[in-house]
Amino acid sequence: MQRKIRLTPVRLLALVYIGIIFLGAVLLVLPFSTKDGLSTSFSDALFTATSATCVTGLIVYDTFEHWTMFGQIVILLLIQTGGIGFMTLVFGIWKIGGKKIGIQARTFMQESVNAPTVGGLVGLSSMILIGTLIFEGAGAFLLSFRFIPDYGWGMGIYISVFTSVSAFCNAGFDLMGINEPFSSLTRYSADPIVTLTVSALIIVGGIGFFVWRDLCQNKLHFKKYSLHTKLVLTTTAILIVVPFLIILCSENSVPWGGERVLTSLFLAVSPRTAGFNTLPLTSLRGSTIAITILLMFIGGSSGSTAGGIKTTTFATLILSMFSLVKRKKSVQCFGRRLDEDSCRHASRFITLFLCIAATGVLAIMLIDGWAGFTDVIFEVFSAIGTVGLSLGITPDLHVASQMILALLMYLGRVGCLTFMLMFKDVSAPTAELPHEAVRIG
Repeated sequence: MQRKIRLTPVRLLALVYIGIIFLGAVLLVLPFSTKDGLSTSFSDALFTATSATCVTGLIVYDTFEHWTMFGQIVILLLIQTGGIGFMTLVFGIWKIGGKKIGIQARTFMQESVNAPTVGGLVGLSSMILIGTLIFEGAGAFLLSFRFIPDYGWGMGIYISVFTSVSAFCNAGFDLMGINEPFSSLTRYSADPIVTLTVSALIIVGGIGFFVWRDLCQNKLHFKKYSLHTKLVLTTTAILIVVPFLIILCSENSVPWGGERVLTSLFLAVSPRTAGFNTLPLTSLRGSTIAITILLMFIGGSSGSTAGGIKTTTFATLILSMFSLVKRKKSVQCFGRRLDEDSCRHASRFITLFLCIAATGVLAIMLIDGWAGFTDVIFEVFSAIGTVGLSLGITPDLHVASQMILALLMYLGRVGCLTFMLMFKDVSAPTAELPHEAVRIG
């Protein structure tokens, strides 16, 4: 007798993202989505739709040069939907329409934003939508002071909105192909308005919705923040300041001055996990590339628009290591003891993340043997971390390799563990087996 497959919230969430990706791919295949009037191949459209929905930014075509305004708006809508979460949009629409939200929808929302409980999700969804509009609107307003003089009123406002949404959602898509294809924000490397505004949007979008709520409720009273918020803010600050100082002192591709400070700051912020760049990545030193890969691996924070293993996971791992060295029985931080399940979950998630990334690197190297090892590692971590930075090899990769990157982007957005839980039989009985110790280290 066949066992009936249950459509759990985890499976539904994963399937919804697949549906959005395929819908976007179908729209991008249409002839009027491209400027040459010819249909884009379905594999290229699927790759682009995956990158947009998973707020990554890896591309096979320059967004401005290849896609019409219709295609660009499709990409922008996919970015917005993937950034703040499909269920958040649905919650907002339901609330505006006065429709009652049931427990199943709340459970789905809990999975969508990685919330600990279903309580307060309606209020959280409203805060996410309102906050998103405020931050994206403010970002577009500030960017318009630079883009309107450069591109005129209509195009300047359009590029400002597109860039602001893409930055806040940590997507990395841009329309700077109007100047030069695949140039990203290199033209504005010395511009404080563009650099600082985009950096601020990336940081705000990457700290997470739960941190937003805590900041709104407790204002600047750090002691009243939850342990999650304290870890996120502290880890985020360290991951900005330390890489900034290292890059500032070591990266010689830009002479000392204001531009070097701005580019160093941007190189410390963007890899977690936005995908914009103000310097050609191929011109960077190996040490800067290594730092970038590490930042892409860590990513942003839980419940945010960012990817990666998340700042709290990384912080938990580091704290666990210190606890092991000091031979403490528990992991402690900010006068609190971290839950043991959280520590185990962090180590398992990091192991799974690295195993999937290593498999992706091996598979692409087997398919595209011409690609450099460092380049492939960079593209793989950019994909699974939903970053979008590239050393330029993605458009030249075999279709099979591009589909591997697309799968990695999808896994990075829905979560590697979430994807694995799709295949778990929730009705299967569990049994405790005899335990036996093994030597570690």
